[in-house]
Amino acid sequence: MRTILKRAAVAMAATAMIISSATAATAATQAAPSSGFDNWSCKPSAAHPEPLVLLHGLGGNGPGNYSYLGPYLAAEGYCAFTLTYGQATPAIPVGGTVSVVQSSAQIEAFIDRVRQTTGAAKVDIVGHSEGGFQSIYGPKVRGYAAKVAKVVALAPPTHGTSFGGLVSVGDYLGLRPLVDQVLRQFGCPACDEIIVGGSAVNRLTTGPIAQAGVKYTVIASRFDALVTPHETSFIRETGVRNEFVQDTCPLDPVGHVGLAFDPTVAQLVANALDPAHTSRVSCGYGPPL
Repeated sequence: MRTILKRAAVAMAATAMIISSATAATAATQAAPSSGFDNWSCKPSAAHPEPLVLLHGLGGNGPGNYSYLGPYLAAEGYCAFTLTYGQATPAIPVGGTVSVVQSSAQIEAFIDRVRQTTGAAKVDIVGHSEGGFQSIYGPKVRGYAAKVAKVVALAPPTHGTSFGGLVSVGDYLGLRPLVDQVLRQFGCPACDEIIVGGSAVNRLTTGPIAQAGVKYTVIASRFDALVTPHETSFIRETGVRNEFVQDTCPLDPVGHVGLAFDPTVAQLVANALDPAHTSRVSCGYGPPL
């Protein structure tokens, strides 16, 4: 009799533990946010099933380049994540200067981490300047288009541009002394690869750029003084939407760097990410830099 009671007590305890664990797991699932910026407990909602990967410009870093757009997209209901790729040294928070090939491998690894952590099959990529180039380069050249649903590229130097225009993101973020230090100590392989005729540009533009299954939007500014001519950003292929900010808001003076900090552009990005539920854009004014 004592043995039977003992077994019954053990069974009851085990059952209680199972119920407790299941309840805790359910509570944890319910507590996981469905939006957030660099919140690794975020789980995408049914409305926005693809998490966002945000790619910064050359000479910048993820948290700084997306200090405005990241929280904005999180408030729109997305799980948004950023990284600082292409650092010459971890000691200096400036990215994008190493070889495009090396950076693109880091970006793909980060995309895999986001997919694994969130449980999403695909991500959407938003890239600015060199990050815009990487958002287009990776799916084609590294061949991970099957991991990407949408790309929104802000002033990417798709067909090449000048070195000076690429490091200006660091200028705007107050990182120029660090950028200069990196350039003195380590150089800038990416700068040579993304100029007109650069090796990365040639790899990207040889043959079709847009990949099957990926929806592309390229957003540029007519007042961009750094990526010129402005149309160098555009991908003139079927299935790609190319637009100037001024097509929607003619008086917005936003420049190259300012695209990542412009309320007008933020709304255009949100509409591109969710074309089935677009909102009318309220014109704002971005930094004319």
